[in-house]
Amino acid sequence: MSSNEKMIANMIDHTLLKADATKEGFKKLCEEAMEYEFKMVAINSFPVALCADLLKDSEVHVGAAIGFPLGQTTIETKVFEVKDAIKNGCDEIDYVINITELKDGNDAYIKREMKEIVDVCKEHEVLSKVILETCYLSEDEKIRVCEIAKEVQPDFVKTSTGFGTAGATIEDVKLMKQVVGDKVKVKAAGGIRDLATAEAMIEAGAERLGTSSGIKIIEELRKQNG
Repeated sequence: MSSNEKMIANMIDHTLLKADATKEGFKKLCEEAMEYEFKMVAINSFPVALCADLLKDSEVHVGAAIGFPLGQTTIETKVFEVKDAIKNGCDEIDYVINITELKDGNDAYIKREMKEIVDVCKEHEVLSKVILETCYLSEDEKIRVCEIAKEVQPDFVKTSTGFGTAGATIEDVKLMKQVVGDKVKVKAAGGIRDLATAEAMIEAGAERLGTSSGIKIIEELRKQNG
């Protein structure tokens, strides 16, 4: 694997979040992640223990999606889910904010939710990512939640679940990066299906990519490199 291939592969969170995913599917996901040297497997909470066992002798992280995909559970429920996923072996947490509370102007709620989850992650040395689901947010709402993140300092702010009406956009990645600066990293997810899109997201400021097309992206890069 070339240095450029390795660099991009190590930004990819290899994703399987489908409701009908099987244990065989998770086994394949983990095998692919190890083969292509992806950074993480992105899964729901239930298969965390399985994937943690499959990946125990590798450098691939296990990432759990929390409050996924709607974010419409209480802070207490999300915190419990985070702790349970950590207990079962995850290395990273991607949680969905409560969009209702953000839209209703309850920034104090968004901050408390973020802080409680980030505090648990920091205590256990687990990476934290805050999913905004940008397709449902106004520019002001995106800025407000990123300003909260700049203060609370999760490891990443993330564009999307991939289950909304749209995924990551270049404009959103640039805006998020502009607001959080160097304090917090940006993850782009949703609709990243080819090398050109992946490279555009990285150019815009993304340092992680959530995609189920990671293999296709790396194979495109290999073909381009000859």
